[in-house]
Amino acid sequence: MNKIPSSEITPESVYMSRRSFLKRAGLLAAAAAALAACKPQGAVLPPADAIPPSASGQTDELGDALTDYQDVTTYNNFYEFSLDKEAVARLSEGWITSPWSVTVGGLVNRPKTYDVDDLRRLYDEEERIYRMRCVEGWSMVIPWLGFPLSKLLKDVEPTGQARYVRFESVYDPAGLPGQRDPWFNWPYVEGLRLDEAMHDLTILSTGLYGKTLLPQNGAPLRLVVPWKYGFKSIKSIVKIELVEEMPSSLWMDAAPSEYGFYANVNPDVAHPRWSQATERRIGDLGRRDTLLFNGYEEAVASLYSGMDLRQNY
Repeated sequence: MNKIPSSEITPESVYMSRRSFLKRAGLLAAAAAALAACKPQGAVLPPADAIPPSASGQTDELGDALTDYQDVTTYNNFYEFSLDKEAVARLSEGWITSPWSVTVGGLVNRPKTYDVDDLRRLYDEEERIYRMRCVEGWSMVIPWLGFPLSKLLKDVEPTGQARYVRFESVYDPAGLPGQRDPWFNWPYVEGLRLDEAMHDLTILSTGLYGKTLLPQNGAPLRLVVPWKYGFKSIKSIVKIELVEEMPSSLWMDAAPSEYGFYANVNPDVAHPRWSQATERRIGDLGRRDTLLFNGYEEAVASLYSGMDLRQNY
């Protein structure tokens, strides 16, 4: 199995010096205006000095450029805050994500509750540049910080009965206005087969672009499974449970005819209401072909050997 390589991010001292030079030269505003047509409109941007550049020259293993930091942090699906992608950053400002604990239990020999800061100390953070493909048909390339989920699962020692991993997000209707919507069965729940969870590409992320996760990106701890549609990468996790039966996710409960358990990126399997054959990369003009398993086919296809990917959508 080939491991997806990572790239280094430009040191903060270097890119901040470069931004200061561009600003003094009067070029930053012109560059922003030239790119405006390619960016989501109406987004609330972080302060200028907090925005790293798009890391010019950095790419994923396919040569695709990273998505701009301001797009990654202001164009977000996070229904716990809002259905409006461009409102999430504003609505999540000030939401408290520290201290934060995560309980890992179920069919394990060593159940434990971890503080997120302890997780950062226990498992060395590494950078993973992954493509993220939303089921809605748009995509990004994001430099995540995190660690393989397999390291945590090995430490809690799953029993022989464990076949799936169930994840649960925080339930906080006072701080998360979207959870007052009775349409969804809150809190957000997702699941993976145990072998998917143990795969080296599956990570728990604590940051992106060399910085700690912001609330709109799923702070302080989120799942990232790059060969699956983005809704599988559950945010703001408070519970991880090893179980014997396949868990039913929030989207499976809300629309079982539209959202299955696996949610593998597949251009040949359309959503009931739209094609998945192409996608729109945020920051680019036009559309591009969608890749099977989001381009990670060589690494993960063996997980589904003999399965009907149309039936197991």
